Amino acid sequence: MKRRTFLQLLTVPAVAQVFAACADDPGKTDSPSNGASSLRGDAARVTTDTDPTEAAAAINAFADDMFLHLTTVDPAANLVFSPASIALALAMTSAGAKGTTLAEMDTVLHINDAAAIHRSMNGLESSLEAANAIQDNTGDIGGVGISEVQISIANSLWGQAGLNFEQAFLDLLSSEYGAGMELVDYKKDPEAARAAINEWVATQTNDRIPELLAEGVITVDARLTLVNAIYLKANWNDTFDKEQTLTTSFAAPAGEVDVEMMHASRRIAHSEGDGWQAIQLPYVFGELSMVVALGDTVDALLPTIGEAVAQLRERPVELGFPKFDIETSISLAATLKEMGMPTAFDTGTADFSGMTTEERLVIGDVIHQANITVDEVGTEAAAATAVVMVATSAPVEETPITLVINRPFTFWLIARSTGVVVFMGRINDPSATRG
Repeated sequence: MKRRTFLQLLTVPAVAQVFAACADDPGKTDSPSNGASSLRGDAARVTTDTDPTEAAAAINAFADDMFLHLTTVDPAANLVFSPASIALALAMTSAGAKGTTLAEMDTVLHINDAAAIHRSMNGLESSLEAANAIQDNTGDIGGVGISEVQISIANSLWGQAGLNFEQAFLDLLSSEYGAGMELVDYKKDPEAARAAINEWVATQTNDRIPELLAEGVITVDARLTLVNAIYLKANWNDTFDKEQTLTTSFAAPAGEVDVEMMHASRRIAHSEGDGWQAIQLPYVFGELSMVVALGDTVDALLPTIGEAVAQLRERPVELGFPKFDIETSISLAATLKEMGMPTAFDTGTADFSGMTTEERLVIGDVIHQANITVDEVGTEAAAATAVVMVATSAPVEETPITLVINRPFTFWLIARSTGVVVFMGRINDPSATRG
């Protein structure tokens, strides 16, 4: 799949007034990497009383809804997306919404307390980044290489220089999301703005997403782009032996394909229900894991992440698990409208006056790109979202389960402490790479 994303940007009327933050403003600094200048809210990042519980529950409910919609777009295609990235970007956007616009966004995002959700999202980011750890095993007897979990989350705003943004909006995004505003000139040089945003995303995702926004799509009508980026790299707690990886067949929707199938015989957390089985594969240090659900038949109803992890128990498993390397690039505008927030995209009724009152803003598009690579060593994944204005002991003598994942399956990459779904997807054909 091509690594390009096409979008229609925010459309807003009229000409902005001169921005109060000029060159000698102490809150404004130059950014040598992309030529944009920066503006931050007056509030420092909050680091206490940031309970992630509400945010995790909201994101998981949103993930289930989004998955159902996205898998209907092309049922035979591979899919990977980050519910956490999308929800964080939309939550930032909701901070500037009011009235019906805000109410619809909260409903779609499963937000019960609009005032408390931003603090909880802040806590969720901190909780996820607390999973970061690295261990050098080269000095251990039998130790091989480095054990690592790396997860980083970054947020940013890209606003039109000369447009007055509400201080309360800037302060909230600064204190709860650590997001400063980069000042760009969409009116005079939209391509420079696009290049700066893409450079920032590429840096934050370790170059796994080099071009979130495609050439020519940032227009002179753009006024504000809210961006979230997530990068993840984690080793399996128990790596797969590469010598046991064999080429075998996989029943893809379009017919049998050859895939590289990893194999292992070990005790694995396993659950099963009516017509399905699931396993949980932990990453090193215990906080992150991948849950994989497989139907007994192609048409079997698969569990939600909650159903899959609720019945997990450790037992011996003869596992076959395919390597995969996939990517999804998608505009979420139509999906979000269908899910229940059309007003945010309506040029006549959208209310984002919490962002600025100088011009009437409306969401032009929500662009999401995610990719994931799974092999014998572990997982590397990245996601970025741009809102553009325009998982327990078993008896020893058990018979091992044989589970060869050789037909379409669903996966979730979750954080155990909160249960939040960071990445999610559907693998229909592991042989189709992101290339």
